[in-house]
Amino acid sequence: MRILVLGAGAGGGFPQWNSNAPGCRRARRGDPMAKPRTQTSLAVSSDGRAWFLLNAAPDIRAQIEANEVLWPQEGLRSSPIAGVALTGADVDAVAGLLTLRERHRFVLYATEEVQAVLATNPIFGVLSPDCVARVPLPLGRKLPLATADGAESGLSIEAFPVPGKVPLWLEREGEDPGTSEGGHTVGLEIAELASGRRMLFIPGCAALTPSLLARLRGAPLVFFDGTLWRDDEMLRAGVGTKTGRRMGHMSMSGEGGVIAAFRDLGVGRKVFVHVNNTNPVLLEDSPERAEVEAAGWTVAHDGMELTL
Repeated sequence: MRILVLGAGAGGGFPQWNSNAPGCRRARRGDPMAKPRTQTSLAVSSDGRAWFLLNAAPDIRAQIEANEVLWPQEGLRSSPIAGVALTGADVDAVAGLLTLRERHRFVLYATEEVQAVLATNPIFGVLSPDCVARVPLPLGRKLPLATADGAESGLSIEAFPVPGKVPLWLEREGEDPGTSEGGHTVGLEIAELASGRRMLFIPGCAALTPSLLARLRGAPLVFFDGTLWRDDEMLRAGVGTKTGRRMGHMSMSGEGGVIAAFRDLGVGRKVFVHVNNTNPVLLEDSPERAEVEAAGWTVAHDGMELTL
């Protein structure tokens, strides 16, 4: 199984278009220790021909152009993109669907809750049903990933609940919807049928529950929510009014953070994605980056490729 990191940043990317913070200034000026990142999306394939996107970031057009394996290969119009699977309905996970509207046939996999959100928003009607098949993902059950013509891809997908929040744009003004487990925020397990190798993609996670810890234990490869280094990071930076917990994200650091929680899980390879522009681990010369790497983690970057 081949895995391409199309983008590794959180909403807004790095540098964020309207941010004049020190890290964003370094990235904008071409500092090699502050590599730019587009918003988080992966591409996976078993055969190198049919590719499935995990989330469709707003930057999807630039991500396709940056990865030759996703370029059109046949005729006047074509694409190796056979399907898209969503972990939620946040803007940075679904906005790229609007770019994929040029009557290319593919399969859209998402939970019933996320499919319902897309169905009730008329702008997503540009994905014509005669081109884009919408397949509901049941929680906790594997499905084969298939192309639009029903061909097997050699991969399976399973959605599983992750503590999280409804998308920000669905929150009511002044109301904290709280954290819940259901179909609005999920993780995805992608497995190669022939080898049994599997990887987990969890770009948003508010807490690690016993069931989620059990799923993570011994996994060969995990891409995990790396939004913030510390819970009050955006408040300290003066660029936000919410903690990470309020936004539905665990922090990397601290005794209750991701690094500590993964310490004894026996995960083979641990990769942070969905990293916010305020997070100091984006700076390769920062002490926080050194701490992450000493704990056995990798901070994903655009164009990173892994093979299982």
